[in-house]
Amino acid sequence: MRLNELRDNPGATRPRKRVGRGIGSGKGKTAGRGVKGQKSRSGVAIKGFEGGQMPLHRRLPKRGFNNIFAKDFNVVNLGRIQAAVDAGRLDAKAPVDAEALRAAGLIRRVKDGVRLLGKGEIKAALSFEVAGASKSAVEAVKKAGGSVAIAPLKRPSAKPAGEVGKSDVRKAKRAAAKAKGKG
Repeated sequence: MRLNELRDNPGATRPRKRVGRGIGSGKGKTAGRGVKGQKSRSGVAIKGFEGGQMPLHRRLPKRGFNNIFAKDFNVVNLGRIQAAVDAGRLDAKAPVDAEALRAAGLIRRVKDGVRLLGKGEIKAALSFEVAGASKSAVEAVKKAGGSVAIAPLKRPSAKPAGEVGKSDVRKAKRAAAKAKGKG
C-alpha cells in the first residue's frame, strides 16, 4: 500500500449538500428552509414568539423563588463508598470526610458539605464526618460497626478574622472626629 492508495471506507463520508443552486438540484429557491421572510435568514431565533399572542411563558403565573442562601451538598451513596473501599481508593481506618471522598474520586469538588444517603450496602466499619446523612444511611453505617458524626455547616463570614473593612475605617474616623470636636 502506498500513500496515494489510502482511502476512507466507502460510505464513510458524504458529499456536502449544496443548497440554493437552482430548481434542478431539488434544493433550490428556499434551500430547504420552506419559507422566505425572517425565518429563512441566518441568525434569527424566534423562541417563544407566538405571532403577537401573549406567549405561554408570560401567560402562566410566577411561582416560587430561588433561595440565595441554599446549601449545595455533594450527595454520596453508601454503595459507591463500599466500592471505593473494595477498590482500595478509600482508607477504611481513616475518618471519611469531604476531602477523603475527593481524593478517592467519589466527588469532583467539595461544595457546602457532604450528604450521605443509604442506597447500596456497606460492609466496612467506617467513621464518617459529614454535613448530613439520611436515617437509613446512619442505620446502615451503625449496623456495619461504623459511626456518623454530623459536622456543623461552616458559614462563610463576610470578611476573614482580623481583617479591617471599609466600614471599620469609617467608624474609626467618625469616632476620632467626634472626640476631636468635643476636646
